[in-house]
Amino acid sequence: MADAAKPATLFEKIWRRHVVVDRPDGYTLLYIDRHLIHDGSYFAFQRLKNRGLKMRRPDLSFGTPDHYMPTNTRNKEDVTNPDSKRMVTGLAINGAEHGVTVFDIGDRRNGIVHVVGPEQGITLPGITLVCGDSHTSTHGAMGCLAFGIGSSEVTHVMATQSLWQKKPKTMRIDIDGALGFGITGKDVILAIIAKIGTAGGTGHVFEFAGSGIRQLSMEGRLTLCNMSIEGGGRAGMIAPDDKTFAYIAGKPYAPKGAAWDKALVEWKALPSDAGASFDSDVRLSGPDIAPMVTFGTSPEDAVPITDRVPDPSTAKDATKREGLTRALAYMGLTPGTAITDIKIDRVFIGSCTNSRIEDIRAAAAVAKGRKAVVPSWIVPGSGIIKEQAEAEGLDKVFKEAGFEWREAGCSMCLGTNGEIGHPQERIASTSNRNFVGRQGKGVRTHLVSPAMAAAAAVSGHFTDVRRMKV
Repeated sequence: MADAAKPATLFEKIWRRHVVVDRPDGYTLLYIDRHLIHDGSYFAFQRLKNRGLKMRRPDLSFGTPDHYMPTNTRNKEDVTNPDSKRMVTGLAINGAEHGVTVFDIGDRRNGIVHVVGPEQGITLPGITLVCGDSHTSTHGAMGCLAFGIGSSEVTHVMATQSLWQKKPKTMRIDIDGALGFGITGKDVILAIIAKIGTAGGTGHVFEFAGSGIRQLSMEGRLTLCNMSIEGGGRAGMIAPDDKTFAYIAGKPYAPKGAAWDKALVEWKALPSDAGASFDSDVRLSGPDIAPMVTFGTSPEDAVPITDRVPDPSTAKDATKREGLTRALAYMGLTPGTAITDIKIDRVFIGSCTNSRIEDIRAAAAVAKGRKAVVPSWIVPGSGIIKEQAEAEGLDKVFKEAGFEWREAGCSMCLGTNGEIGHPQERIASTSNRNFVGRQGKGVRTHLVSPAMAAAAAVSGHFTDVRRMKV
């Protein structure tokens, strides 16, 4: 048991408060405060039913179909794949049977699970939160411990409201100094992953700190924590501050009245203590971070927009050389090519990484008065964000610029709803993964920020958005 008087990290404070029991083999049973469920949780419900079990705390679970519902419709009958339809329709049925709150298709609150949680005030500082999706790390931007779990673990949480875990190590990632004009949370996290690699944080929980992190909006922080998993992290966290509290205040499931005052006292005590130690530290200079673009088939294959496609022969070891050679062959790129010379065929702006109102505003600022020269989709993260964007006239900006304005959902991020690219199609995407086949067989995915994606849409190639003076 940790010494309560010893300076503690944000992670340590939250972990300590949620221990039910420690096992001699190094595993800890953690109490889970919030459980988020999506349409892919269908099989966990089936497993619960087959065992004759009921949910332990259905009031602490919240669901929203997002992965398997196409974004060109709000009619479930339009889902043609029978397996997908069963999962999309099954969430509301299972939710009603067990007493789970479900933001179903047609509900304005419906959307991507990692957008809906913070938006509704379900995600709060100091809690433990899990979901059957790897990008659950998103929620750590609110100052909580959030991580993805497997399908069998989803069933375990449903039945017990607890989960066996091995305590991870901690890594502090400091971004020192102000971020430059046009630099977003997406650029910061891609710069971090390019530095540490996709395995750099294996076995660790990240705590992002420094003046560059504090500069980010809550939307930017959510993007940053979203891709912690791409750096190998078990979770990503940012200590709550006044921006966090202002973001949460007044949200539907946030504390109210005296409960809010009490919560604030607790939340303000969460940041890591002075002198708290981490297992490892990483430091980047904020002013040195530029708009980033991935060139390969891993998020670590990222370089500034001002750079060129690297030559695999310069890699430090044979394994890396071979990997880069294969990646460039798949991506159809030649070493030495300027990133700004890479032409694109399609643009996707959305996903749990970059579909919030700030992301849509940033893309609209680039699109305004210009014309998309390739097919380009804008997919809001929730019905509420879609409404807000439309109230601000952003949908009209996109439509006038030739972009397609879609319904909320995961969409082309992973393509489980049929929304995929064509073989060898090159896509500028605001999603979180550029793996081989992630957006369809043979599709070549480049990860960028929303503004950079919009700049590519109106120019037909990657462009330094800073020169567009938006």
